[in-house]
Amino acid sequence: MSTPDTAALSSDLTVYAARLVRLVRRSHAPSAGVRVLSILDELGPQSVTALAQADRCSQPTMTGQVGQLTDQGWVAKTPNPADARSSLVTLTDAGRAELRRVRALSASLVAERLARHPDLSPDDLATAVAVLQAVVDPSSGTSTEGSM
Repeated sequence: MSTPDTAALSSDLTVYAARLVRLVRRSHAPSAGVRVLSILDELGPQSVTALAQADRCSQPTMTGQVGQLTDQGWVAKTPNPADARSSLVTLTDAGRAELRRVRALSASLVAERLARHPDLSPDDLATAVAVLQAVVDPSSGTSTEGSM
């Protein structure tokens, strides 16, 4: 019996992670705004330009998204202490609540799918989470940079 090829498994991980993201998005159609909320949750307050770069969209597109999120009360713009000409976009308590709501819907969908596979244990899920965390967040302590 041969050991699975790391390159092939890495490719499979990428494919299935992308499919999971698409499955979750289709299930409750989170808006582009939820992506922005998620970016702010991960990175903290950001300028519109930095948000546009993080979301890989144009600055005018991000300006429109931030305007809509501000109108919904999910983000606020505050003066940028490092640059008086710009402002920082900050996640509000209402924005955090919306993000928690969407993430709970996503978790529910994944849990429902996992329930169809009684052969998968909580340890299997914990391993999958640890692998994804190590790939996405090398500072998580589960791996060292450059190893694998």
